[in-house]
Amino acid sequence: MFEISNKILTVQISAAGAELQSIINKDNSLEYMWSGDPAFWGKKSPVLFPIVGGLKNGSYQHQGITYQLGRHGFARERVFTVRSHSTESIRFSLVSDETTKEVYPFDFVFSIEYSLINNRLMVTYTVENIGDETLLFSVGAHPAFKVPIVDGTYYEDYRLVFSANETAGIYPLSVDGLIEKYTEPLLNNSNSIPLTKALFAKDALVFKELKSDFIGILNHKNQHGLKLHYTNFPFMGIWAAKNADFVCIEPWCGIADSVDASGELTEKEGINQLAPAEIFERSWTVEVF
Repeated sequence: MFEISNKILTVQISAAGAELQSIINKDNSLEYMWSGDPAFWGKKSPVLFPIVGGLKNGSYQHQGITYQLGRHGFARERVFTVRSHSTESIRFSLVSDETTKEVYPFDFVFSIEYSLINNRLMVTYTVENIGDETLLFSVGAHPAFKVPIVDGTYYEDYRLVFSANETAGIYPLSVDGLIEKYTEPLLNNSNSIPLTKALFAKDALVFKELKSDFIGILNHKNQHGLKLHYTNFPFMGIWAAKNADFVCIEPWCGIADSVDASGELTEKEGINQLAPAEIFERSWTVEVF
């Protein structure tokens, strides 16, 4: 376990999956991350790479070859190497090898940097194409935040708050975890969704192209909560396991296959294309208070 800290925050990250484990605010001693209770969901903040979500039939095709690749890709199951570590920041990386090429035939360096700025933790994903063909990939976040955050409050005291009024439906998931082609109404010129355990009865809330640049978890009993800020993530998932005391806010550059996906990786919705020697970078930030 690795730690970074400043005057306000102490953050812990595991090399396994370069997975965020803990965010503690020293000012109020609050922990903001889910406990990872395996009775509900044993993860805390898995990193999604080189795909987000699931593939139709668990496979894809590239240059005439069919590959099997599990939900959300393999990065969350790999041990990352620490490239740099200071008091307030740490950088991990994962480099393609023979094992990754069995399921994903590309040469890459995938890096994740965690850095502290006052009461904010910034998480930066960097993808570098070190091969000689176009790199096709998706990347996304899956942090689970504890709800209720404050003792003496309840799940239903909290709400999701968007930075902008949204009129947006959600894209339901099929029984196989694929994106349906229709939407179900949810937000109608509104910026708030009350949290209830029933909200996630049908799995994740999946949005495309929201206007907002942050989503907060706030409550009406006190001023404590968090905001997850993001830019240039075209897809958003919000999810919790059944009856679990957490909410995941998941900015994605990529999305699960649709029910009518062709299986060709070049045709996959949300796939990013990176030319040789080019670098892709995206960041999200969680602000706690």
